[in-house]
Amino acid sequence: MFEQLTQLVQQFGKEAVVENNAIPNDNNQAVMNEASSSIISGLKKIVSEGGVEQLAALFQGNNAQDSSNPVVQKLTEQLTGNLGQKFGLSNEVASGVATGMIPKVIGSLVSRAKDTNDSSFQISDIVNAISGGSGQNSNIMDAISKYGSQFGLDQNADGKVDMSDAIDAVTKNRSGIGGLLGKLFGK
Repeated sequence: MFEQLTQLVQQFGKEAVVENNAIPNDNNQAVMNEASSSIISGLKKIVSEGGVEQLAALFQGNNAQDSSNPVVQKLTEQLTGNLGQKFGLSNEVASGVATGMIPKVIGSLVSRAKDTNDSSFQISDIVNAISGGSGQNSNIMDAISKYGSQFGLDQNADGKVDMSDAIDAVTKNRSGIGGLLGKLFGK
């Protein structure tokens, strides 16, 4: 997951970092590496502070690229602070880099994770990277399940979205697990 995230940061970092005269060229790669690690650590921090529902909503909504999204705001603030602290960038420059990258990277990450035809990003990989395979993993999936039942994904009407719903989706309409996950995550 970290490799894919790094690729997105490289893709969207060209304008915000490489073409930014306020960042010395010899710091370009280090700044982009900091962006990647700040996103992962920021998502972990959101989960550890009880923001599981915010994270679940991020993957279900259509505003992942919106700078007013609470998750995007937190990640942007964290990266701004880290760039100022680690590279001595002014708040204005650091904020410009963060706002130029974070919404685009998160928007692309969520979009690709929701795309059933793109196997390079999987929701489960993202959840595992964020939770570190800990008990938070089930909390995140529980939040997704909670929201999923609100979107009509409870195939067997048992009040929760789980593997039984995926099996029911396969047998009822042959859309498969990919179709259920696509429906769950907005595709």
